[in-house]
Amino acid sequence: MSVVSNEWRQLARGGQRFRLNSEKLILALMVLLIGLLSVAPLLRLVWTAIAPQGVPDLARLTRLIASDRVLIASGNTLLIAFSSTLISVLLGTAAAWLVALSDLRAKIAWVFAFILPLMIPPQVTALAWLQALAPSSPLALLFGALGLPWFAPGEQPLYSLSGIVLLLGTHNAPLVFLTVRAGLRRLPADLVEAAQVSGASRMRVLFTIILPLARPAIFAGAALTFVAAAGNFGIQAMLGIPARVPTLITLVYQQLNGIGPSALPNTAVYALLIAVITLAGMAASAWLGGRHDVRVNGAPRLWQQSLGRGRIAIEGVAWLWMALTLLLPVSALLMTALTRGFGQALTWQTLTLENFRSALWGYPAVRHAFMTSLGLTTLAAIILTATALFLAYFLSWRRTKLVRGLWLASELTYALPGIVTGVAAILFFLRPLPIINVSLYGTVWIILAAYLANFLALVLRPTLAGFAQLEPALDEAARLCGAGFIRRMRDILLPLAAPSALAGTVLVFLTALNEIQVSVLLVTSQTQTIGPTIVFLDEGGSASLAAAVGCLMILVVCLLMGLATRLARRLPQGVLPWQA
Repeated sequence: MSVVSNEWRQLARGGQRFRLNSEKLILALMVLLIGLLSVAPLLRLVWTAIAPQGVPDLARLTRLIASDRVLIASGNTLLIAFSSTLISVLLGTAAAWLVALSDLRAKIAWVFAFILPLMIPPQVTALAWLQALAPSSPLALLFGALGLPWFAPGEQPLYSLSGIVLLLGTHNAPLVFLTVRAGLRRLPADLVEAAQVSGASRMRVLFTIILPLARPAIFAGAALTFVAAAGNFGIQAMLGIPARVPTLITLVYQQLNGIGPSALPNTAVYALLIAVITLAGMAASAWLGGRHDVRVNGAPRLWQQSLGRGRIAIEGVAWLWMALTLLLPVSALLMTALTRGFGQALTWQTLTLENFRSALWGYPAVRHAFMTSLGLTTLAAIILTATALFLAYFLSWRRTKLVRGLWLASELTYALPGIVTGVAAILFFLRPLPIINVSLYGTVWIILAAYLANFLALVLRPTLAGFAQLEPALDEAARLCGAGFIRRMRDILLPLAAPSALAGTVLVFLTALNEIQVSVLLVTSQTQTIGPTIVFLDEGGSASLAAAVGCLMILVVCLLMGLATRLARRLPQGVLPWQA
Protein backbone atom coordinates (compact mmCIF):
# COMPACT_ATOMS: atom_id res chain seq x y z
CA MET A 1 0.00 0.00 0.00
CA SER A 2 2.84 2.36 0.81
CA VAL A 3 4.48 1.54 -2.52
CA VAL A 4 1.32 2.57 -4.36
CA SER A 5 1.07 5.78 -2.35
CA ASN A 6 4.65 6.67 -3.15
CA GLU A 7 4.02 6.09 -6.84
CA TRP A 8 0.98 8.39 -6.75
CA ARG A 9 2.99 11.06 -4.97
CA GLN A 10 5.70 10.84 -7.61
CA LEU A 11 3.11 11.08 -10.39
CA ALA A 12 1.51 14.09 -8.69
CA ARG A 13 4.88 15.80 -8.29
CA GLY A 14 5.66 15.02 -11.94
CA GLY A 15 2.32 16.48 -13.03
CA GLN A 16 2.97 19.59 -10.94
CA ARG A 17 6.41 20.02 -12.51
CA PHE A 18 4.86 19.64 -15.96
CA ARG A 19 2.24 22.26 -15.17
CA LEU A 20 4.90 24.65 -13.94
CA ASN A 21 7.08 23.92 -16.94
CA SER A 22 4.19 24.49 -19.37
CA GLU A 23 3.60 27.95 -17.85
CA LYS A 24 7.30 28.75 -18.06
CA LEU A 25 7.46 27.39 -21.61
CA ILE A 26 4.63 29.68 -22.78
CA LEU A 27 6.32 32.65 -21.12
CA ALA A 28 9.65 31.73 -22.73
CA LEU A 29 7.99 31.56 -26.17
CA MET A 30 6.54 35.04 -25.67
CA VAL A 31 9.94 36.35 -24.60
CA LEU A 32 11.43 34.84 -27.75
CA LEU A 33 8.68 36.23 -30.00
CA ILE A 34 8.68 39.78 -28.63
CA GLY A 35 12.44 39.85 -28.17
CA LEU A 36 13.20 38.77 -31.75
CA LEU A 37 10.47 40.77 -33.47
CA SER A 38 10.31 43.97 -31.39
CA VAL A 39 13.34 44.51 -29.18
CA ALA A 40 16.17 43.14 -31.33
CA PRO A 41 15.20 45.02 -34.56
CA LEU A 42 14.92 48.34 -32.71
CA LEU A 43 18.32 47.79 -31.07
CA ARG A 44 19.72 46.95 -34.49
CA LEU A 45 18.26 50.19 -35.86
CA VAL A 46 19.91 52.27 -33.13
CA TRP A 47 23.26 50.52 -33.56
CA THR A 48 23.24 50.91 -37.36
CA ALA A 49 22.48 54.64 -37.04
CA ILE A 50 25.33 55.15 -34.58
CA ALA A 51 27.85 52.61 -35.90
CA PRO A 52 27.21 51.68 -39.57
CA GLN A 53 30.64 50.04 -39.87
CA GLY A 54 30.49 48.34 -36.48
CA VAL A 55 32.32 51.15 -34.67
CA PRO A 56 30.50 54.25 -33.29
CA ASP A 57 30.97 57.17 -35.69
CA LEU A 58 29.49 60.23 -34.04
CA ALA A 59 31.17 62.62 -36.49
CA ARG A 60 29.34 61.03 -39.43
CA LEU A 61 26.10 61.05 -37.45
CA THR A 62 26.48 64.75 -36.67
CA ARG A 63 27.28 65.66 -40.29
CA LEU A 64 24.26 63.77 -41.57
CA ILE A 65 21.84 65.29 -39.07
CA ALA A 66 23.25 68.79 -39.69
CA SER A 67 22.93 68.52 -43.49
CA ASP A 68 20.49 70.90 -45.19
CA ARG A 69 18.31 68.08 -46.52
CA VAL A 70 17.81 66.48 -43.11
CA LEU A 71 17.32 69.82 -41.34
CA ILE A 72 14.64 70.89 -43.83
CA ALA A 73 12.90 67.50 -43.65
CA SER A 74 13.05 67.52 -39.84
CA GLY A 75 11.68 71.07 -39.70
CA ASN A 76 8.82 70.18 -42.02
CA THR A 77 8.07 67.06 -39.98
CA LEU A 78 7.91 69.03 -36.74
CA LEU A 79 5.85 71.82 -38.29
CA ILE A 80 3.36 69.41 -39.87
CA ALA A 81 3.03 67.31 -36.72
CA PHE A 82 2.64 70.30 -34.40
CA SER A 83 0.26 72.31 -36.61
CA SER A 84 -1.97 69.36 -37.48
CA THR A 85 -2.08 68.39 -33.80
CA LEU A 86 -3.47 71.82 -32.91
CA ILE A 87 -6.24 71.37 -35.48
CA SER A 88 -6.99 67.85 -34.25
CA VAL A 89 -7.14 69.01 -30.62
CA LEU A 90 -9.64 71.77 -31.44
CA LEU A 91 -11.87 69.52 -33.56
CA GLY A 92 -11.59 66.44 -31.35
CA THR A 93 -12.22 68.31 -28.09
CA ALA A 94 -15.28 70.06 -29.52
CA ALA A 95 -16.64 66.72 -30.80
CA ALA A 96 -15.98 65.06 -27.42
CA TRP A 97 -17.84 67.83 -25.56
CA LEU A 98 -20.75 67.50 -27.98
CA VAL A 99 -21.04 63.73 -27.51
CA ALA A 100 -20.16 63.37 -23.80
CA LEU A 101 -21.69 66.48 -22.24
CA SER A 102 -24.59 67.55 -24.45
CA ASP A 103 -28.02 66.14 -25.33
CA LEU A 104 -27.12 65.69 -29.01
CA ARG A 105 -29.54 63.29 -30.69
CA ALA A 106 -28.47 60.23 -32.74
CA LYS A 107 -25.11 60.10 -30.96
CA ILE A 108 -24.32 56.52 -31.96
CA ALA A 109 -24.67 57.25 -35.66
CA TRP A 110 -22.74 60.50 -35.41
CA VAL A 111 -19.88 58.88 -33.46
CA PHE A 112 -19.69 56.06 -36.02
CA ALA A 113 -19.49 58.59 -38.87
CA PHE A 114 -16.90 60.69 -37.00
CA ILE A 115 -14.66 57.68 -36.28
CA LEU A 116 -14.97 56.14 -39.76
CA PRO A 117 -12.37 58.41 -41.48
CA LEU A 118 -9.80 57.27 -38.91
CA MET A 119 -10.39 53.66 -39.96
CA ILE A 120 -10.01 54.47 -43.65
CA PRO A 121 -6.39 54.09 -44.83
CA PRO A 122 -4.67 57.49 -45.05
CA GLN A 123 -3.62 56.95 -48.65
CA VAL A 124 -7.29 56.41 -49.55
CA THR A 125 -8.21 59.55 -47.61
CA ALA A 126 -5.60 61.56 -49.51
CA LEU A 127 -6.77 60.17 -52.85
CA ALA A 128 -10.41 60.89 -51.98
CA TRP A 129 -9.69 64.50 -51.09
CA LEU A 130 -7.60 64.97 -54.23
CA GLN A 131 -10.62 63.82 -56.24
CA ALA A 132 -12.97 65.99 -54.13
CA LEU A 133 -11.07 69.15 -55.10
CA ALA A 134 -10.55 68.16 -58.75
CA PRO A 135 -12.28 70.19 -61.54
CA SER A 136 -14.77 67.33 -62.17
CA SER A 137 -15.74 66.84 -58.51
CA PRO A 138 -19.30 67.40 -57.20
CA LEU A 139 -18.12 70.45 -55.28
CA ALA A 140 -16.52 71.97 -58.38
CA LEU A 141 -19.69 71.33 -60.40
CA LEU A 142 -21.77 72.96 -57.66
CA PHE A 143 -19.52 76.02 -57.61
CA GLY A 144 -19.73 76.22 -61.38
CA ALA A 145 -23.53 76.03 -61.33
CA LEU A 146 -23.62 78.86 -58.77
CA GLY A 147 -21.19 80.96 -60.83
CA LEU A 148 -18.53 80.87 -58.11
CA PRO A 149 -14.82 80.61 -58.90
CA TRP A 150 -12.99 77.29 -58.52
CA PHE A 151 -9.38 76.19 -58.76
CA ALA A 152 -7.90 76.31 -62.23
CA PRO A 153 -7.22 73.00 -64.05
CA GLY A 154 -3.90 71.62 -62.89
CA GLU A 155 -4.03 73.62 -59.67
CA GLN A 156 -4.40 71.42 -56.59
CA PRO A 157 -4.45 73.27 -53.23
CA LEU A 158 -3.69 70.08 -51.30
CA TYR A 159 -0.25 69.86 -52.92
CA SER A 160 1.23 72.19 -50.31
CA LEU A 161 2.41 72.28 -46.71
CA SER A 162 -0.90 73.77 -45.58
CA GLY A 163 -2.81 71.08 -47.48
CA ILE A 164 -0.89 68.33 -45.64
CA VAL A 165 -1.51 70.04 -42.29
CA LEU A 166 -5.25 70.48 -42.85
CA LEU A 167 -5.78 66.93 -44.07
CA LEU A 168 -3.76 65.39 -41.24
CA GLY A 169 -5.55 67.61 -38.72
CA THR A 170 -9.01 66.46 -39.79
CA HIS A 171 -7.93 62.83 -40.31
CA ASN A 172 -6.48 62.49 -36.78
CA ALA A 173 -9.15 64.45 -34.91
CA PRO A 174 -10.95 61.21 -33.85
CA LEU A 175 -7.84 60.24 -31.85
CA VAL A 176 -8.30 63.30 -29.64
CA PHE A 177 -12.04 62.70 -29.55
CA LEU A 178 -11.62 59.18 -28.13
CA THR A 179 -9.34 60.19 -25.27
CA VAL A 180 -11.15 63.43 -24.37
CA ARG A 181 -14.56 61.73 -24.45
CA ALA A 182 -13.28 59.16 -21.94
CA GLY A 183 -11.98 61.97 -19.72
CA LEU A 184 -15.21 63.98 -19.88
CA ARG A 185 -17.25 60.94 -18.87
CA ARG A 186 -15.43 61.08 -15.51
CA LEU A 187 -16.33 64.75 -15.02
CA PRO A 188 -17.98 65.24 -11.59
CA ALA A 189 -21.39 66.81 -12.02
CA ASP A 190 -21.30 68.22 -8.47
CA LEU A 191 -18.57 70.73 -9.32
CA VAL A 192 -20.35 71.97 -12.42
CA GLU A 193 -23.71 72.26 -10.66
CA ALA A 194 -22.11 74.12 -7.76
CA ALA A 195 -20.54 76.60 -10.17
CA GLN A 196 -23.85 77.12 -11.96
CA VAL A 197 -25.66 77.72 -8.66
CA SER A 198 -22.99 80.33 -7.85
CA GLY A 199 -23.90 82.17 -11.06
CA ALA A 200 -21.07 81.04 -13.33
CA SER A 201 -21.83 81.33 -17.04
CA ARG A 202 -21.46 78.44 -19.48
CA MET A 203 -18.20 79.80 -20.85
CA ARG A 204 -16.75 80.26 -17.36
CA VAL A 205 -17.73 76.72 -16.40
CA LEU A 206 -16.09 75.49 -19.61
CA PHE A 207 -12.78 77.29 -19.08
CA THR A 208 -12.49 77.01 -15.28
CA ILE A 209 -13.84 73.51 -14.60
CA ILE A 210 -14.42 71.33 -17.67
CA LEU A 211 -11.23 72.00 -19.66
CA PRO A 212 -8.86 71.99 -16.62
CA LEU A 213 -10.25 68.64 -15.47
CA ALA A 214 -10.03 67.27 -19.01
CA ARG A 215 -6.46 68.52 -19.51
CA PRO A 216 -4.74 65.12 -19.00
CA ALA A 217 -7.06 63.53 -21.56
CA ILE A 218 -6.53 66.41 -24.01
CA PHE A 219 -2.75 66.12 -23.79
CA ALA A 220 -2.95 62.33 -24.09
CA GLY A 221 -4.95 62.75 -27.30
CA ALA A 222 -2.49 65.38 -28.49
CA ALA A 223 0.37 62.92 -27.98
CA LEU A 224 -1.40 60.24 -30.03
CA THR A 225 -2.15 62.76 -32.76
CA PHE A 226 1.41 64.09 -32.82
CA VAL A 227 2.80 60.57 -33.24
CA ALA A 228 0.21 59.70 -35.89
CA ALA A 229 0.89 62.90 -37.86
CA ALA A 230 4.68 62.56 -37.74
CA GLY A 231 4.50 58.94 -38.89
CA ASN A 232 1.65 59.16 -41.41
CA PHE A 233 3.17 58.00 -44.67
CA GLY A 234 0.04 57.87 -46.85
CA ILE A 235 -0.91 61.55 -46.65
CA GLN A 236 2.67 62.87 -46.50
CA ALA A 237 3.71 60.83 -49.53
CA MET A 238 0.68 61.43 -51.75
CA LEU A 239 0.62 65.17 -51.06
CA GLY A 240 4.18 66.00 -50.03
CA ILE A 241 6.17 64.31 -52.80
CA PRO A 242 4.29 66.01 -55.69
CA ALA A 243 4.38 69.31 -53.78
CA ARG A 244 8.14 68.95 -53.12
CA VAL A 245 7.61 69.23 -49.37
CA PRO A 246 10.21 66.83 -47.94
CA THR A 247 9.67 65.19 -44.58
CA LEU A 248 11.68 62.56 -42.76
CA ILE A 249 9.22 59.83 -43.61
CA THR A 250 9.23 60.62 -47.35
CA LEU A 251 13.02 60.96 -47.20
CA VAL A 252 13.26 57.38 -45.93
CA TYR A 253 10.92 56.17 -48.69
CA GLN A 254 12.69 58.00 -51.50
CA GLN A 255 16.16 56.95 -50.32
CA LEU A 256 15.33 53.24 -50.13
CA ASN A 257 13.19 53.37 -53.27
CA GLY A 258 15.84 55.15 -55.31
CA ILE A 259 19.11 53.74 -53.96
CA GLY A 260 18.15 50.44 -52.33
CA PRO A 261 19.68 48.60 -49.36
CA SER A 262 22.93 50.55 -49.68
CA ALA A 263 21.04 53.56 -48.28
CA LEU A 264 20.18 51.72 -45.06
CA PRO A 265 22.84 53.42 -42.87
CA ASN A 266 21.40 56.84 -43.75
CA THR A 267 17.77 55.75 -43.55
CA ALA A 268 18.49 54.27 -40.12
CA VAL A 269 19.43 57.77 -38.98
CA TYR A 270 16.27 59.25 -40.52
CA ALA A 271 14.12 56.56 -38.87
CA LEU A 272 15.85 57.16 -35.55
CA LEU A 273 15.11 60.89 -35.86
CA ILE A 274 11.43 60.08 -36.45
CA ALA A 275 11.45 57.87 -33.35
CA VAL A 276 13.12 60.58 -31.26
CA ILE A 277 10.62 63.22 -32.44
CA THR A 278 7.60 61.04 -31.67
CA LEU A 279 8.89 59.92 -28.26
CA ALA A 280 9.81 63.50 -27.35
CA GLY A 281 6.32 64.63 -28.32
CA MET A 282 4.76 61.93 -26.15
CA ALA A 283 7.03 62.80 -23.20
CA ALA A 284 6.25 66.53 -23.51
CA SER A 285 2.53 65.81 -23.65
CA ALA A 286 2.71 63.57 -20.57
CA TRP A 287 4.64 66.26 -18.67
CA LEU A 288 2.21 69.03 -19.61
CA GLY A 289 -0.81 66.88 -18.83
CA GLY A 290 0.50 65.84 -15.42
CA ARG A 291 1.75 69.19 -14.11
CA HIS A 292 -1.31 69.66 -11.90
CA ASP A 293 -3.29 67.10 -9.91
CA VAL A 294 -6.85 67.03 -11.26
CA ARG A 295 -8.10 63.94 -9.41
CA VAL A 296 -11.50 64.09 -7.77
CA ASN A 297 -12.85 62.06 -4.86
CA GLY A 298 -15.72 59.65 -5.13
CA ALA A 299 -17.48 58.14 -8.10
CA PRO A 300 -18.28 60.88 -10.63
CA ARG A 301 -21.89 61.42 -11.68
CA LEU A 302 -22.31 62.12 -15.40
CA TRP A 303 -23.32 65.68 -16.20
CA GLN A 304 -24.93 66.77 -19.43
CA GLN A 305 -25.75 70.20 -20.74
CA SER A 306 -28.86 70.99 -22.74
CA LEU A 307 -28.24 72.60 -26.10
CA GLY A 308 -31.40 74.63 -25.62
CA ARG A 309 -32.69 76.77 -28.47
CA GLY A 310 -29.53 76.28 -30.47
CA ARG A 311 -29.98 72.52 -30.58
CA ILE A 312 -31.21 72.32 -34.18
CA ALA A 313 -28.49 74.69 -35.41
CA ILE A 314 -25.71 72.82 -33.58
CA GLU A 315 -26.96 69.45 -34.80
CA GLY A 316 -27.14 70.85 -38.32
CA VAL A 317 -23.53 72.05 -38.14
CA ALA A 318 -22.44 68.68 -36.72
CA TRP A 319 -24.03 66.69 -39.54
CA LEU A 320 -22.87 69.21 -42.13
CA TRP A 321 -19.34 68.56 -40.91
CA MET A 322 -19.90 64.85 -41.48
CA ALA A 323 -21.12 65.56 -45.00
CA LEU A 324 -18.08 67.70 -45.81
CA THR A 325 -15.42 65.46 -44.28
CA LEU A 326 -16.88 62.05 -45.13
CA LEU A 327 -19.52 62.11 -47.85
CA LEU A 328 -17.83 64.70 -50.05
CA PRO A 329 -14.46 62.95 -50.49
CA VAL A 330 -16.01 59.46 -50.65
CA SER A 331 -18.54 60.53 -53.27
CA ALA A 332 -15.78 62.16 -55.33
CA LEU A 333 -13.71 58.98 -55.05
CA LEU A 334 -16.68 56.90 -56.19
CA MET A 335 -17.34 59.22 -59.14
CA THR A 336 -13.73 58.90 -60.26
CA ALA A 337 -13.95 55.11 -59.97
CA LEU A 338 -17.10 55.09 -62.14
CA THR A 339 -15.63 57.12 -65.01
CA ARG A 340 -13.55 55.88 -67.92
CA GLY A 341 -10.70 58.33 -67.39
CA PHE A 342 -9.36 60.67 -64.73
CA GLY A 343 -10.82 64.18 -64.85
CA GLN A 344 -14.00 63.20 -66.72
CA ALA A 345 -17.36 64.33 -65.43
CA LEU A 346 -19.71 61.49 -64.52
CA THR A 347 -22.40 61.19 -67.20
CA TRP A 348 -24.26 58.30 -68.80
CA GLN A 349 -21.65 58.32 -71.56
CA THR A 350 -18.66 58.12 -69.19
CA LEU A 351 -20.25 55.79 -66.62
CA THR A 352 -18.52 52.42 -66.41
CA LEU A 353 -17.89 49.56 -63.98
CA GLU A 354 -14.71 48.56 -65.76
CA ASN A 355 -12.46 49.92 -63.02
CA PHE A 356 -14.20 47.80 -60.38
CA ARG A 357 -14.05 44.76 -62.66
CA SER A 358 -10.33 45.34 -63.16
CA ALA A 359 -9.79 45.80 -59.45
CA LEU A 360 -11.61 42.57 -58.60
CA TRP A 361 -10.70 40.27 -61.48
CA GLY A 362 -8.95 41.91 -64.41
CA TYR A 363 -5.79 43.31 -62.83
CA PRO A 364 -3.62 40.46 -61.50
CA ALA A 365 -1.36 42.78 -59.45
CA VAL A 366 -4.30 44.16 -57.47
CA ARG A 367 -5.80 40.72 -56.92
CA HIS A 368 -2.43 39.33 -55.85
CA ALA A 369 -1.88 42.27 -53.49
CA PHE A 370 -5.30 41.79 -51.89
CA MET A 371 -4.80 38.05 -51.42
CA THR A 372 -1.34 38.65 -49.94
CA SER A 373 -2.73 41.25 -47.52
CA LEU A 374 -5.65 38.99 -46.59
CA GLY A 375 -3.39 36.01 -45.94
CA LEU A 376 -0.83 38.01 -43.93
CA THR A 377 -3.52 39.78 -41.93
CA THR A 378 -5.32 36.53 -41.13
CA LEU A 379 -2.12 34.80 -40.03
CA ALA A 380 -0.98 37.82 -38.01
CA ALA A 381 -4.39 38.13 -36.33
CA ILE A 382 -4.38 34.45 -35.30
CA ILE A 383 -0.84 34.57 -33.89
CA LEU A 384 -1.38 37.91 -32.14
CA THR A 385 -4.70 36.86 -30.62
CA ALA A 386 -3.16 33.71 -29.15
CA THR A 387 -0.16 35.69 -27.88
CA ALA A 388 -2.35 38.42 -26.40
CA LEU A 389 -4.52 35.91 -24.53
CA PHE A 390 -1.54 34.36 -22.75
CA LEU A 391 0.25 37.67 -22.23
CA ALA A 392 -2.93 39.22 -20.80
CA TYR A 393 -3.09 36.35 -18.30
CA PHE A 394 0.45 37.04 -17.09
CA LEU A 395 -0.13 40.80 -17.01
CA SER A 396 -3.37 40.39 -15.03
CA TRP A 397 -2.28 37.81 -12.44
CA ARG A 398 1.48 37.17 -12.81
CA ARG A 399 2.87 40.68 -13.34
CA THR A 400 6.60 40.19 -12.85
CA LYS A 401 9.31 42.56 -14.07
CA LEU A 402 9.86 40.33 -17.10
CA VAL A 403 6.16 40.41 -18.03
CA ARG A 404 6.02 44.19 -17.60
CA GLY A 405 9.06 44.45 -19.85
CA LEU A 406 7.28 42.44 -22.56
CA TRP A 407 4.26 44.72 -22.26
CA LEU A 408 6.38 47.89 -22.50
CA ALA A 409 8.21 46.49 -25.55
CA SER A 410 4.92 45.81 -27.34
CA GLU A 411 3.57 49.26 -26.45
CA LEU A 412 6.77 50.98 -27.61
CA THR A 413 6.75 49.21 -30.97
CA TYR A 414 3.11 50.15 -31.50
CA ALA A 415 3.70 53.78 -30.45
CA LEU A 416 6.53 54.26 -32.92
CA PRO A 417 5.57 55.06 -36.53
CA GLY A 418 5.27 52.01 -38.76
CA ILE A 419 8.03 53.29 -41.04
CA VAL A 420 10.46 52.90 -38.11
CA THR A 421 9.35 49.29 -37.67
CA GLY A 422 9.85 48.72 -41.39
CA VAL A 423 13.41 50.06 -41.43
CA ALA A 424 14.24 48.08 -38.28
CA ALA A 425 12.86 44.90 -39.85
CA ILE A 426 14.97 45.39 -42.99
CA LEU A 427 18.12 45.91 -40.97
CA PHE A 428 17.50 42.90 -38.72
CA PHE A 429 16.29 40.42 -41.36
CA LEU A 430 18.46 41.50 -44.30
CA ARG A 431 21.18 39.00 -43.45
CA PRO A 432 20.37 35.25 -43.44
CA LEU A 433 19.02 33.96 -40.15
CA PRO A 434 21.41 31.84 -38.07
CA ILE A 435 21.16 28.02 -38.27
CA ILE A 436 18.64 27.95 -41.14
CA ASN A 437 20.73 30.38 -43.26
CA VAL A 438 17.65 31.96 -44.90
CA SER A 439 17.02 35.68 -45.42
CA LEU A 440 13.48 37.00 -44.94
CA TYR A 441 14.21 40.18 -46.91
CA GLY A 442 12.12 40.36 -50.08
CA THR A 443 9.61 37.74 -48.86
CA VAL A 444 6.17 37.98 -47.32
CA TRP A 445 7.58 36.67 -44.05
CA ILE A 446 9.40 39.91 -43.27
CA ILE A 447 6.06 41.73 -43.63
CA LEU A 448 4.46 39.21 -41.28
CA ALA A 449 7.28 39.72 -38.77
CA ALA A 450 6.74 43.50 -38.90
CA TYR A 451 2.97 43.06 -38.44
CA LEU A 452 3.52 40.86 -35.38
CA ALA A 453 5.85 43.43 -33.86
CA ASN A 454 3.74 46.47 -34.65
CA PHE A 455 0.19 45.31 -33.88
CA LEU A 456 0.51 43.20 -30.71
CA ALA A 457 -0.54 46.09 -28.46
CA LEU A 458 -3.63 46.63 -30.62
CA VAL A 459 -5.11 43.23 -29.72
CA LEU A 460 -3.59 43.15 -26.23
CA ARG A 461 -5.47 46.23 -24.96
CA PRO A 462 -9.04 44.91 -25.41
CA THR A 463 -7.91 41.47 -24.21
CA LEU A 464 -6.62 43.04 -20.99
CA ALA A 465 -9.98 44.77 -20.59
CA GLY A 466 -11.64 41.37 -20.85
CA PHE A 467 -9.35 39.80 -18.25
CA ALA A 468 -10.02 42.73 -15.91
CA GLN A 469 -13.65 41.56 -15.71
CA LEU A 470 -12.70 37.97 -14.81
CA GLU A 471 -12.61 36.80 -11.22
CA PRO A 472 -9.17 35.45 -10.20
CA ALA A 473 -10.93 32.95 -7.95
CA LEU A 474 -11.91 30.96 -11.05
CA ASP A 475 -8.27 30.35 -11.89
CA GLU A 476 -7.36 29.64 -8.26
CA ALA A 477 -10.20 27.13 -7.84
CA ALA A 478 -9.18 25.26 -10.97
CA ARG A 479 -5.58 25.25 -9.77
CA LEU A 480 -6.62 23.76 -6.40
CA CYS A 481 -8.54 21.05 -8.24
CA GLY A 482 -5.31 20.07 -10.00
CA ALA A 483 -5.94 21.61 -13.42
CA GLY A 484 -2.76 22.54 -15.26
CA PHE A 485 -2.01 25.88 -16.88
CA ILE A 486 -2.96 24.85 -20.42
CA ARG A 487 -6.18 23.22 -19.26
CA ARG A 488 -7.19 26.23 -17.16
CA MET A 489 -6.61 28.52 -20.11
CA ARG A 490 -8.42 26.24 -22.55
CA ASP A 491 -11.47 25.34 -20.46
CA ILE A 492 -12.05 28.40 -18.26
CA LEU A 493 -10.19 31.59 -19.09
CA LEU A 494 -10.02 31.59 -22.90
CA PRO A 495 -13.79 31.12 -23.44
CA LEU A 496 -14.52 33.99 -21.04
CA ALA A 497 -11.92 36.34 -22.53
CA ALA A 498 -12.58 35.32 -26.14
CA PRO A 499 -15.10 38.11 -26.98
CA SER A 500 -12.67 40.86 -25.96
CA ALA A 501 -9.82 39.13 -27.78
CA LEU A 502 -12.05 38.83 -30.86
CA ALA A 503 -12.63 42.60 -30.75
CA GLY A 504 -8.85 43.02 -30.81
CA THR A 505 -8.67 40.62 -33.73
CA VAL A 506 -11.14 42.78 -35.68
CA LEU A 507 -9.10 45.89 -34.86
CA VAL A 508 -5.98 44.14 -36.21
CA PHE A 509 -7.89 43.30 -39.38
CA LEU A 510 -9.05 46.90 -39.75
CA THR A 511 -5.51 48.20 -39.30
CA ALA A 512 -3.31 45.59 -40.95
CA LEU A 513 -5.40 44.78 -44.02
CA ASN A 514 -5.17 48.31 -45.42
CA GLU A 515 -2.03 49.63 -43.72
CA ILE A 516 0.84 51.24 -45.60
CA GLN A 517 3.23 52.62 -42.97
CA VAL A 518 4.75 49.24 -42.06
CA SER A 519 4.81 47.45 -45.41
CA VAL A 520 5.63 50.20 -47.90
CA LEU A 521 9.38 49.62 -47.49
CA LEU A 522 9.06 45.83 -47.32
CA VAL A 523 7.02 45.07 -50.44
CA THR A 524 8.58 43.97 -53.72
CA SER A 525 7.20 43.30 -57.19
CA GLN A 526 6.42 39.75 -56.06
CA THR A 527 5.14 40.52 -52.56
CA GLN A 528 2.75 43.45 -52.94
CA THR A 529 0.14 44.30 -50.29
CA ILE A 530 -3.04 46.22 -50.94
CA GLY A 531 -2.11 49.34 -48.95
CA PRO A 532 0.91 50.49 -50.98
CA THR A 533 -0.85 49.45 -54.20
CA ILE A 534 -3.01 52.59 -54.00
CA VAL A 535 0.10 54.80 -54.02
CA PHE A 536 1.77 52.81 -56.81
CA LEU A 537 -1.34 52.93 -59.01
CA ASP A 538 -1.74 56.68 -58.50
CA GLU A 539 1.96 57.29 -59.20
CA GLY A 540 1.65 55.17 -62.35
CA GLY A 541 -1.20 57.28 -63.76
CA SER A 542 -4.04 54.82 -63.04
CA ALA A 543 -6.05 57.21 -60.87
CA SER A 544 -9.45 55.71 -61.79
CA LEU A 545 -8.29 52.19 -60.96
CA ALA A 546 -6.73 53.46 -57.73
CA ALA A 547 -10.06 55.10 -56.86
CA ALA A 548 -11.90 51.81 -57.45
CA VAL A 549 -9.47 49.96 -55.17
CA GLY A 550 -9.92 52.71 -52.58
CA CYS A 551 -13.71 52.36 -52.69
CA LEU A 552 -13.42 48.61 -52.19
CA MET A 553 -11.11 49.16 -49.22
CA ILE A 554 -13.65 51.54 -47.64
CA LEU A 555 -16.34 48.89 -48.16
CA VAL A 556 -14.21 46.26 -46.40
CA VAL A 557 -13.59 48.68 -43.49
CA CYS A 558 -17.33 49.33 -43.10
CA LEU A 559 -18.12 45.60 -43.17
CA LEU A 560 -15.50 44.86 -40.50
CA MET A 561 -16.73 47.73 -38.32
CA GLY A 562 -20.28 46.44 -38.71
CA LEU A 563 -19.16 42.94 -37.67
CA ALA A 564 -17.43 44.30 -34.59
CA THR A 565 -20.50 46.36 -33.71
CA ARG A 566 -22.62 43.19 -33.72
CA LEU A 567 -20.31 41.85 -31.00
CA ALA A 568 -20.49 45.04 -28.92
CA ARG A 569 -23.05 43.70 -26.43
CA ARG A 570 -20.62 40.99 -25.29
CA LEU A 571 -17.64 43.32 -24.98
CA PRO A 572 -16.42 45.56 -22.16
CA GLN A 573 -17.49 49.19 -22.50
CA GLY A 574 -15.05 51.22 -24.57
CA VAL A 575 -13.28 48.30 -26.28
CA LEU A 576 -14.58 49.40 -29.68
CA PRO A 577 -13.55 53.01 -30.28
CA TRP A 578 -16.78 53.96 -32.06
CA GLN A 579 -19.03 52.81 -29.23
CA ALA A 580 -20.98 55.79 -27.89
